[in-house]
This record gives sequence, C-alpha cells and structure tokens, in this order.
Amino acid sequence: MMKKMTAMLFSLAVGLNVVSMAAKADTPKEQETDVLLIGGGIMSATLGTYLQELQPDWSMTMVERLDGVAQESSNGWNNAGTGHSALMELNYTPQKKDGSISIEKAVEINEAFQISRQFWSHQVNSGVMHDPHSFINTVPHMSFVWGDENVNFLRARYAALQQSSLFRGMKYSEDHAQIKEWAPLVMEGRDANQKVAATRTEIGTDVNYGEITRQLVGALQKKDNFNLQLSTEVRGFKRNADNSWSVTVADLKNNEAEHVIKAKFVFIGAGGAALKLLQESGIPEADDYAGFPVGGQFLVSDNPEVVNRHLAKVYGQASVGAPPMSVPHIDTRILDGKRVVLFGPFATFSTKFLKNGSLWDLLSSTTTSNVMPMVDVGLDNFDLVKYLISQVMLSDDDRFAALQEYYPQAKKADWRLWQAGQRVQIIKRDPKEGGVLRLGTEVVSDKDGTIAALLGASPGASTAAPIMLHLMEKVFKDKVASPEWQAKLKNIIPSYGTKLNGNVAATEQELEYTSGVLQLKYEKPQTADVAPQAQPQAKPQPESKPVADIAL
Repeated sequence: MMKKMTAMLFSLAVGLNVVSMAAKADTPKEQETDVLLIGGGIMSATLGTYLQELQPDWSMTMVERLDGVAQESSNGWNNAGTGHSALMELNYTPQKKDGSISIEKAVEINEAFQISRQFWSHQVNSGVMHDPHSFINTVPHMSFVWGDENVNFLRARYAALQQSSLFRGMKYSEDHAQIKEWAPLVMEGRDANQKVAATRTEIGTDVNYGEITRQLVGALQKKDNFNLQLSTEVRGFKRNADNSWSVTVADLKNNEAEHVIKAKFVFIGAGGAALKLLQESGIPEADDYAGFPVGGQFLVSDNPEVVNRHLAKVYGQASVGAPPMSVPHIDTRILDGKRVVLFGPFATFSTKFLKNGSLWDLLSSTTTSNVMPMVDVGLDNFDLVKYLISQVMLSDDDRFAALQEYYPQAKKADWRLWQAGQRVQIIKRDPKEGGVLRLGTEVVSDKDGTIAALLGASPGASTAAPIMLHLMEKVFKDKVASPEWQAKLKNIIPSYGTKLNGNVAATEQELEYTSGVLQLKYEKPQTADVAPQAQPQAKPQPESKPVADIAL
C-alpha cells in the first residue's frame, strides 16, 4: 500500500513538473531595456542617436517589422528627398484674405531644417556619419509659375520673404532667358509670350533620408547597450504597476515566436503604423486621433540626356481646382550616387497605412471615438475627395500631359512610373468643428511621459532632428532642463535655444559652418537682394481649408 502511495505521489510530482515546464515554455521570454524604439526609420534613428550621446548609460532596443531599416517612408525612393526649408514650397506661404503673404510657417520650417543641418554636421564631426555626399548634396531650390495671378503671387511672396534673414540670397526673375539658364528643361519649347516667374536659391539640398537612417543605426549598433531586432512585429502593450511597459513582439522569421520587451520608455516611430500602435497602447490621448492615408506616384527618368540638363528642384503651383497642397515638382534626386529626375506627385489612394501594410489598416484604426471626426473632415474637405478620385482615374497620357506643363519637350520613352510611399494625414477631434485635418507632424504622449508616438507627414524627415528635440523636451522635461543635458544639446545644436531669423550674422555663421562640414556649396550674400518693383497683387482669395499634404 505504501509503495503504491509513493508511486502515485511520484507520478503526480512528475506530472506537475511537466505541466510547469510546459507553462514556462509557453510564457514569452522577457528582455529589459531603458528605451524601446518601435520602427527602423529616421525618427527612431534620430532619437536613439540623441539619447546615446545625452545618456550613454541607457540601454536601447529598436524593433523593425521588415528585414532592414529605412525600407518604408525613410527609403530614398519612397519620398521626394527634399531638404524642406520653405525656399520653394508655395504652400508654406499662404495668401491671406487681404492679399498679403504669410511667411510665419516658412520661417518656422526653415529654422527647423537648420537644426537638422546642425545635427547631421555634429554626427559627421563625431564620426557617427560619414561621406556627406552619400546623404546630402547641393541642389538649387526653385519656385516656377505662369499666368498673371500666379506671377503676382510669386512676386509678392519673394518680397515678403526678404523680411527674413533666412531667405537672403534668393533670386527672382520674370525673364525667360534667365529662367532658362537656371532650368533649361522647364523653358525649352515654352511659348515665348507666356508670362512666367521663378525664384531660385542656390543653397537648397537633396537628401537621402534612407542613407542617413542606415548610418545612424549602424553607429548605434556598435554600442554594447543597443540591440536591433529586425523582422520583429509588435503584438501588444501592457502598462505595468511601476509605469514601465511590457511590449509583446513576434519574431517573423522564427515561426512568429513571441517574447516580451519591458521598457521604461517607448517611442513609436513607425510611420503610418504609428497611429494603430498608439491606439493599441490604450492611452486615452490616442482617442483624439484618426488617420487618412494618401499615397503618391512619380514619373522617373534616368536618361543622361534629361538628367544632365536639369540640376534643381522646381516646385510649382497647384492646378486650378486641385487642393493647394498637391504641389507638382520636377526634381533632381541623387540616390546611391546616381542622379535621376522625378516629376509628381500623382495622388493614389489605398486603405494601407504603409507601402508594405495591410488593406485593413484604415478600417482597423477606425474606432467609436474617431469615426465622427473622420466623417466631419470628409464633409468639410469635399475638394480633397474629388481630387483623389480624379487622380486615381488618371491615364498614362494624363500624367505625361502634366509633365509637359513643366517640361514641354519631354519624351514619353524617357519616363517610367514609380509608386512612392504611403503617408497618413492626422485627423484630430475638435470640440468646435468635430474633426480637423492637421498638417505636418504631431508628438502624442501619455501624461506621464512613458510612451510617445509621432503622427503625421510632411515636412517629416527634413525636420526629424527638431521634432525629436521637441519630443525629448516633452517626455524628458527634467533631464532636458539639467545642466548636463543643456551643455550636450548646445554642443550638438549650436543654435539651440535661440532663433536665427532676424540675426543675419548668426544665420550666415550657421550656414557657413554646416555647409563646410556637409560639403555643400555656400556663398555668403554680399547684400540682401532688392525686391522687384511693386506690382498689383493677385486678387485676394478666400483662405482654403487645410487638405492632405501629398508633397512627398
């Protein structure tokens, strides 16, 4: 009897042990980290680079769903590669109801891009980044318009921008011969009697944000306390009692085996996917947001006869009836050492939030808290809906005809169509209007500063450095205010805490310094260009409601 009892107890103990081992095997492994960066794009790479210098003892983990970094929005072929500094983008200088030109947004964006230039310069000087020509090159920025009303607008815009020290050196012309010298392809074959105008700034840049991302992440990987996990998808969030986060991720190359990353701070820099991940975190701040996806296509030419005769980014005015943010542009791009020319964008519509996303993205991000703001925005922006429908229905001939407005002698055989990346425009709940379509980017975080996400689109990558600076000021407020961080931030960004606008000497000093480090062309303006003789302004137009920014 005693032997039977002993055998039964032994069997029970073995059984319990087996069950216990099985339970342990099913429990995801847990990894601890100070900072979890979700998404392998330029935003996560920039934030990680900042934190590595500011707080080198913090451990960091970056997870990316694809098998490499910079494969979505940061990829060079998925955006226009513009160093957005408002030198040519007409949508950043709207015309007010009284006919005057507002330059506030243009100044803000230009200031922001100067911070990015300083950040990249510091990384080059520190050996984090290398060979500036691999990621940034001088490409003049031009605005080009035709027709009386548009010419009057550009003339007024140029005169208004001369009030800012950031736009010194900009040139203006209505002379066909001069503009042809600046951009031959744009003028050859054009009606000699057509009224045209252009501005040109020599210090514009073309930027390969994918290469910047790869170099920043490559430098981070050399640190013992940095861990990169590719082909890794976020599956869930759980807030812990100590305000840390347990984030469940799956290894997509290993039978989707799951493990848990416990992080003190989580940054969601996953491009279009950021909204859905923010919602999955369960923080109440996410309830205020919805997203509207807009894609883009470009015509691309790598024919040397075309490419070698165009060295500029030439931005135009939106066509009559089109949303004001759908700005066509014919751009020089330098990707992986090769020059190409792009024209576009042509808007596309997909319910995906990422180029490599799911068709269910839009539906799965729609909730009871954001569905009405989405409806309100749809009703208030009927022009956008109409425009998207017309764009989706464009034929190859229609797209080529649009190209010929900017390049009259273009040949169809020289161009191919390329699908660029997806952008998700912010829709935010508004107590008065129900919902509003927000332009640009927005940092959203919980009240404790333990999790933050970046939502929105253009100017995006161009201003990654100031955006991540703003994020740190929001979630690491005490650290940023400390003498240690302040000293380091001023070393990274020499102009930190000051404004360049209005200070000619400081502006020239910053441009000279960053141009030297980044190997960009820069000639200090001797005197401010004289604005053209005043002419009648364009007839004042009603202010347009904001619409999706598809100037990728």
